[in-house]
Amino acid sequence: KPILSIEEIFRMWYNKSMKVRMRSFFDEENRMVKISKIGDPLEVLNAIINWEMFRDILSKHIVYKESNKGGRPPFDQVMMFKILVLERLYNLSDDQAEFQINDRRSFMRFLRLESYDSVPDAKTIWKFRDNLSKTDAIEECFHLFNELLAKEGMITHSGTIIDATFVDAPRQRNSREENEKIKNGEIPEDWEKPKNAAKLAQKDTDARWTKKNGETHYGYKDHVKCDADSKLITSYGASAASLHDSQMCTDLLDDDDRVFYADSAYSSDEIAQNLHKNCKNEICEKGYRGHPLTEEQKKENNRKSKTRCRIEHIFGFMTNSMKGITVRSIGFERAWLQIGLLNLVYNMCRYKVLKKASA
Repeated sequence: KPILSIEEIFRMWYNKSMKVRMRSFFDEENRMVKISKIGDPLEVLNAIINWEMFRDILSKHIVYKESNKGGRPPFDQVMMFKILVLERLYNLSDDQAEFQINDRRSFMRFLRLESYDSVPDAKTIWKFRDNLSKTDAIEECFHLFNELLAKEGMITHSGTIIDATFVDAPRQRNSREENEKIKNGEIPEDWEKPKNAAKLAQKDTDARWTKKNGETHYGYKDHVKCDADSKLITSYGASAASLHDSQMCTDLLDDDDRVFYADSAYSSDEIAQNLHKNCKNEICEKGYRGHPLTEEQKKENNRKSKTRCRIEHIFGFMTNSMKGITVRSIGFERAWLQIGLLNLVYNMCRYKVLKKASA
């Protein structure tokens, strides 16, 4: 091969070096602009929701103790609350939340963090959520946000739908005898021994097994009342998975409900009698052995179902867009917080859709 001259070698080096783009001062800003153009749902949430509205509630329930020993100051309560929103929106564990916040620009922007800011680790996130589970903070945040929705005219109360869905929890591998004692509200003697303290801490004695349509579920139920027009959740309750859907119906109804829609599982004289006089009963009728539904009743059920089915859209959004209706916690206290957070985050996402439609 011919030997290259110094001029040719220099020319080759120069051409190659010119292809390597030097880092620009505005590279990161340009990348965020591109993410915004593609469509960042978290940026839209930040634009339409004033997160400071939750500060008084969070500060009331999560009080940081002042220390004279120095060290890193505690993380802001509103930012920690937004991390819980991220976890619920994308169904992330605490470890995954820590990684994703450090890794994703959109998460950092949502939390108002810069690359030089400290990011809470998984244990800090767990501790904040566990402290919240001992309070009514999430329930208060839910009702506060609903007040905003009502002021903007998004909750009409012209129609009310109630239904329940399973919230699956980590399954427990207990013996039949152990499950029988748990059902009776007892704790197996072997679990209470000092050497099994760690084992008892990982046992969920509040969740229950149940079967529906051939599918087995273990965990809890999210009992939801929604506005028929906007599909916004106006109230909710939680229970073990074994409780029948209709058992919490009367607790969710109030004097603001004008028309009540529900499936045939809620068809009972007790519920019908507990409806206030100005509330119209639109519960689907149920057929019985030897007394099947007439053609007129089937026609009426079909009409009612066209409105009642709107609540299924809520559960569909939670299952698909929010990556599943599950909890990773142990015990009803923590599950109650997760279920409340699930319903609150859904309302935030639905609020975003309604705001876009109205615009």
